Amino acid sequence: MKNALRVMIAGGGTGGHVIPALAIGRELRDAHGAEVRFIGTSRGIETRLVPEAGFPLELVRSGQLKNVSLTTRLRTMMDLPAGVVRCVSLMRAFRPDVVVGVGGYASGPAMIAAILLRIPTMAYEPNAVPGMTNRLVGRRVRAAAVNFAVTSKYFRNAEVTGVPVRPEIFALPARPLGAAPRLLVTAGSNGAQVFNETMPLIVRQLLDEVPGLKIVHQSGPRRLEETRAAYVASGADDSRWVVEAFLTDMPEQYAAADVVLARSGSTVAELCAAGKPSLLVPFAAAADDHQRKNAEVLVEAGAAEMLLQKDVTAETLRMALVELLRDGQRRTVMGERARSLGRPGALQRIAEMVLRLAER
Repeated sequence: MKNALRVMIAGGGTGGHVIPALAIGRELRDAHGAEVRFIGTSRGIETRLVPEAGFPLELVRSGQLKNVSLTTRLRTMMDLPAGVVRCVSLMRAFRPDVVVGVGGYASGPAMIAAILLRIPTMAYEPNAVPGMTNRLVGRRVRAAAVNFAVTSKYFRNAEVTGVPVRPEIFALPARPLGAAPRLLVTAGSNGAQVFNETMPLIVRQLLDEVPGLKIVHQSGPRRLEETRAAYVASGADDSRWVVEAFLTDMPEQYAAADVVLARSGSTVAELCAAGKPSLLVPFAAAADDHQRKNAEVLVEAGAAEMLLQKDVTAETLRMALVELLRDGQRRTVMGERARSLGRPGALQRIAEMVLRLAER
């Protein structure tokens, strides 16, 4: 009897790393009967999300190298050998057929350990330009699943699979003709300070300039009350705006939106799947400026517009949104071009790559 496929998935830190990693793990476990274990660190949200999803999680010490102090970089470099040794021990005990690195703190030592042990390795990279870990191991991994064709040059045997996105987002119906315009403001689970501060300054004028407009704004939990208070203080009609800490019904929110104001991290894959025109404001402090580079791919395809955070003022944001919200024909073209970049079935293709590596 053939032994069950064993896969280790390494990395984490943020939702952009952990959520697709969990999707890959579930697909391998549920569709292919694989035994899956995760490697992460104590500082990432994997400590909560991975056990909740029913997967074993092993922890290693690893830290940041980019956009941190010299002290933190030195500490990370000192922790790296111990992290690699720890990962070697974990892999010798578990004996994985494949190790998948999704980027983030733990991915570096785990991928180095797998390469040293000659275990087949695969990198998953959702951004246009890889993070430091994936750039370092890119030429040594056996395969890579990437979201953008321009990313393939950083890896051996890269395949453009796309990013795992919920199937229902690909199946959203078209907006009804004559529906009142709707703006969705979203920036991940923590919101974005630039949106929370600037949108209340322009909400009243936006509602005046775009008849029937409704605004749904995800602020993040830490800024919920002050963002709501700022909307109230603006004097804008409170029947035409909603501010929530979280939006748990994202497929429905995308379906109802005509324009999305967003960051350009993992959200870009959902915007493409949903076929939504967007105004993207990349997070300026993102590692390797990857959010700007993600946004540039959509802008060059005619699927989005970009406004750099340093250029965001009440006036520039208002003008950009009004132009999009008033021009239905332009939005239609942008939506079609966004949808052309979406890649349904990404999760299945990524799982098939893992299976092929294991068979070799």
